Amino acid sequence: MYKSFFKYVIDFILVFVGLVLISPLFLFIMTLLLFTNHGHIFFFQERPGKKTRLFKLIKFKTMTDYLDKNGILLPDSKRLTKVGRFLRSTSLDELPQLLNVLRGEMSLVGPRPLLVKYLPLYNKKQARRHEVRPGITGWAQVNGRNALSWPEKFEHDVYYVDNISFALDIKILFLTIKKIFIKEGINSGPDITMQTFSGNVKV
Repeated sequence: MYKSFFKYVIDFILVFVGLVLISPLFLFIMTLLLFTNHGHIFFFQERPGKKTRLFKLIKFKTMTDYLDKNGILLPDSKRLTKVGRFLRSTSLDELPQLLNVLRGEMSLVGPRPLLVKYLPLYNKKQARRHEVRPGITGWAQVNGRNALSWPEKFEHDVYYVDNISFALDIKILFLTIKKIFIKEGINSGPDITMQTFSGNVKV
């Protein structure tokens, strides 16, 4: 009953109240990005959700769209702004995903929604991460986040799917708050973002 009904109800109530409380911070970040990103505040990207249904993930935009002389996007490390770096280090760039939760596309807790191009690369077990709504935070995020290898991350995702409960969700939320303050596992290395998943042996 929790997984199929109460989880969404609790998500909706917490997010609605949360958005009201943090609305001044939300508006401040929007104003800041309005100037630093030349009017571009949000980043939208199609991601697969529950049962691989596609939706538009919303984040605060942390990188510019600067191109090199050949018209190709510069590396992430050169496009990441100072404001963007701060938003990422504090995970504030994830705040707009609260709107995805209100719309029923995401949950506060669940496997992180990854890129659409990864869908055909999962093995049967890894694909089970799409049995539940994706989350803003998850079991993998509080157990290493980007410091984990892809196989380890997927193991944590499937563990969550098999053990989803109110108690586990509360534990993950508290651990997430703790990790934000100690800034643990935010980046996997000097490339700023997690390395691309290129597939694995099918099982």
